[in-house]
Amino acid sequence: MALRSTDRFVLSAEEYLDKHQILVYVEDAVHQLLELKEENSKINISKFFTEYFQSVQSGTHTLYHEFEFIQKTSHNRASFIHTFWKCYKYIGRNGDLLNVKEYHSLLCILCADFPLEVVQRTARIIFMEDALNSLMSFADFLFAFQIQFYYCEFLIECSSVYQRLLNTTMSPREAVVVPSESSSPKQQQRPAAVESQADGIDANMFLDALKHACQSANFSHPAVTCLDEILSSSKRVSFYGFLMALAKSQTVNAEIGILPARADISDDIVFDENQLKR
Repeated sequence: MALRSTDRFVLSAEEYLDKHQILVYVEDAVHQLLELKEENSKINISKFFTEYFQSVQSGTHTLYHEFEFIQKTSHNRASFIHTFWKCYKYIGRNGDLLNVKEYHSLLCILCADFPLEVVQRTARIIFMEDALNSLMSFADFLFAFQIQFYYCEFLIECSSVYQRLLNTTMSPREAVVVPSESSSPKQQQRPAAVESQADGIDANMFLDALKHACQSANFSHPAVTCLDEILSSSKRVSFYGFLMALAKSQTVNAEIGILPARADISDDIVFDENQLKR
């Protein structure tokens, strides 16, 4: 959780606490402390708080926590995604392919009440449709999951903006069948996806609308330069084409700072905890 040293000089106490969501962690720490004191009244309170905030700093604090807590802050989401990668990167190393329910089961080991819906939305980025039984490589799932979970509110805004632009520019057409491609030689060929208005909307209009939405956003989103890099390369864009481009963008991945490059996700990389940022 990267806290800028200059913040304490330019922000009021209330602004500082709100910006870095400190009270989320204080509340969680106190809750855990009270539970532990019921079992051990002689617990060292100072040591407990020191160890708790060290775990927050290192990103290990989300393990086995409830989903409500994990999704509360960007730092929590980053920590959970990083933990998921570290725990299951052997899947990518072995080249195993899993479906939605299997990936959901792995997530539930780390967070018992992790919603299936989040995993389904992740798969939809890859397949552009509900595909419970279609198989996904670890790399495909991991980077799509990162975008879906870390930028959840941003993707909801993207969908709203896209649909509004689509409705204002729509002309009567037949639905277009979009052929799909496997992202890996070993990956199961996914079925063709049918998306109404598959040729999408004007990419520049979409970019301008997203820039405007991001100006007043109170949620995490990719830098405008990243959006420009993705959307300026084509005249038209489909919604799921945009989401897949986000998932595949190394620029976006580097900006989030949670995962290594796609080619390195199965390696035993020493991760710098300072990369975990809010």
